[in-house]
Amino acid sequence: MTEEQYKFFEQFRNDYQAKITEWNNLVPNLMDLQKEAAKKADTPDYSFETPIVYNRALDSITQKDVIKIIVIGDNPGKDEQLLKNNKYLVGQAGKLGEGFFRNNPELEIDFRKNAIILNKTPVHTAKTAQIKYLLKNGGPGAKQLLAESQEWLAQKTAELCKVLGAEIWLVGYSELKPKKIFSIYREKLAEECKKNEVFDKVLVFQHFSMNRFTVDLKEFRKNNPDLSLNQAVHTLGKMHREEIFTDE
Repeated sequence: MTEEQYKFFEQFRNDYQAKITEWNNLVPNLMDLQKEAAKKADTPDYSFETPIVYNRALDSITQKDVIKIIVIGDNPGKDEQLLKNNKYLVGQAGKLGEGFFRNNPELEIDFRKNAIILNKTPVHTAKTAQIKYLLKNGGPGAKQLLAESQEWLAQKTAELCKVLGAEIWLVGYSELKPKKIFSIYREKLAEECKKNEVFDKVLVFQHFSMNRFTVDLKEFRKNNPDLSLNQAVHTLGKMHREEIFTDE
């Protein structure tokens, strides 16, 4: 990164840490709600440690790093919220994503060195669908937290995209659709990316989890054998972008 780019990234990183602290005060009983949501969904017991997760991997990024993509997951899961981790996409989905880039070196992307990994919200739930329980039972504070965190991250992601010249890879799009959990993120990201003239850098994919990303890409390449891997990835990402960002 240039000095200017790195200064912008550092400011984002500092602001994000401050926002996490601020958001933690909005819903004092958030961890209790997360436990209730998991229990209602019959989630196997696990250790609840971090209700709102800052990605500590951001602290390892230096000016020497070349950021090529900004990967946007859904929200921190069971592995991500553990105090020993507090990093995004380190569970099974993250391992599959990391493996995809490692097995396809022609893309020239190291998942842990050339990517900034963010989420649509830093609020933890074992499964993304459990956010609905937080919204239903958490009162005005939970609604404010989920809305504000999505809007703030969408805005900052668009700005990072512009300043760093990186692509945005949205992985996981079922909850981006209108009236779904992350519809606020979708609307704000579109608004901010168009304002910053980087909407063409937004690519949308199936999630890495359950190998859906790879299966979807493999099927697309099967039907488009003349495309290189890089061409297929970008064509597929743009195709899903049109599907998700066009209101029905």
